[in-house]
Amino acid sequence: MNPAAEAAQSRGLGSRPSLGYPGDKYEMGLEAIEEIEVIATALAAEIFDASYAEIRAASGAMANLYGFMALSKPGDAIIAPPPAVGGHVTHHAAGCAGLYGLHSHPAPVNADGYTLDLDGLRTLAHRVKPKLITIGGSLNLFPHPVPEIRAIADEVGASVLFDAAHQCGIIAGGVWTNPLTQGAHLMTMSTYKSLGGPAGGLIVTNDAGIAERLDAIAYPGMTANFDAAKAAALAITLVDWRDHGAAYAKAMVDLSQALARELFMLGLPVFAGHKGATQSHQFAIEAAAFGGGQAASKTLRKAGFLACGIGLPMPEVAGDLNGLRICTPELVRPIWCARTAPPRCDACRRARACGPDRRRSAVKRLGWRGRTHQNLARAVSGPAFHDAKALKPTQTGPAAHKAILNDRNASGLLLTPHNAHCFTGHLRRCDQNVISRSHSVVIAVQHRQADRTENNEPKVELRAGKPCELHGLAWAAGRECG
Repeated sequence: MNPAAEAAQSRGLGSRPSLGYPGDKYEMGLEAIEEIEVIATALAAEIFDASYAEIRAASGAMANLYGFMALSKPGDAIIAPPPAVGGHVTHHAAGCAGLYGLHSHPAPVNADGYTLDLDGLRTLAHRVKPKLITIGGSLNLFPHPVPEIRAIADEVGASVLFDAAHQCGIIAGGVWTNPLTQGAHLMTMSTYKSLGGPAGGLIVTNDAGIAERLDAIAYPGMTANFDAAKAAALAITLVDWRDHGAAYAKAMVDLSQALARELFMLGLPVFAGHKGATQSHQFAIEAAAFGGGQAASKTLRKAGFLACGIGLPMPEVAGDLNGLRICTPELVRPIWCARTAPPRCDACRRARACGPDRRRSAVKRLGWRGRTHQNLARAVSGPAFHDAKALKPTQTGPAAHKAILNDRNASGLLLTPHNAHCFTGHLRRCDQNVISRSHSVVIAVQHRQADRTENNEPKVELRAGKPCELHGLAWAAGRECG
């Protein structure tokens, strides 16, 4: 998340009540919060080219529940994507659809396109007469046939809900077609995944009647008071998307396609690799040979690479998921891009072997190396941070973190072991500022390729700045990688 957005979220606004509508709040003294609410809502509508936006949902799951309540009633039938094509649990019996009393029918699957089968969907829709057809899920590889699904929905008097929890970033950036323009009645999403904002939910629509029902569900129905700090962080995030989203979204998709292509060429079973694997920021690997998707992700975790399991339309793996999902929103913020894909893919392939020697080698190839923690600790102990004498040059990780927090002169600087880990591997590959951050302070790393220590490590110079001075997406979209 943009450091400025993180700073806004930590300011304490969230502890203030915000009951009612802007201009007519129940509590007094909320004028600034009222402005934030209006600004965030207007930006959400602008970014997603919608007439109405609802920002008060606490999560993507709650956004789906709001949508279900606005478009159906308990006892109604709905049709939703099954887990085999990334369908989310909130659309089914165990999730909020079932808790609300809806009868969810799994949609027929077009396995090759990782979406719904239209002929089967039409047959099912005419049989069960759903009030709602949902599309979108936790893995989206190729465009979904939204216009055709809308036509089927019209035949049976149903509405179409597009769950954009995972692809809302590339929709905001314009590299994935906006489902609202294709006929979806409303679109729900999480705001912290590819959108890179605070944890929360968002709903957009062009239908005034739906918007009115959503508003009543939010207040006085399900929300009442809500987290105004989250709204402020979302507004800053959406400004980033307005100004830099197109380049950032393109970088996500370019990297996803490059990684999938390279892994496929290395012989890994990339799902749908024969047809390009993906047109989004996500792709999947068939995981049966690795013991399942979650088992494979735990192996990669030991090499410093984060992924997770996902369902694929193919034979199941007992006790696990049959696919491994890889996404790129966070990868393009460090110096990962299409040109750096080959060596990183080879390292991921080698990391499948769990032996410690092979794993250490893979970690080095991925770019995460322990000495950089020491360099960061030495840099933080220097005069650039107000003579933080409590930190010894040899302290790294938790020890460095504890020493910094104990030094009153360095108050305001929060360098966590995770943040230090995130820097590793960036330093050799970029001549520009590398930005990381903690809860309230931006930390920038500067180096030049010629600046080396006697051990040929990059010299690291850290400086602290106000969060609003450095912007995450602006950096991610504008830097050169190599």
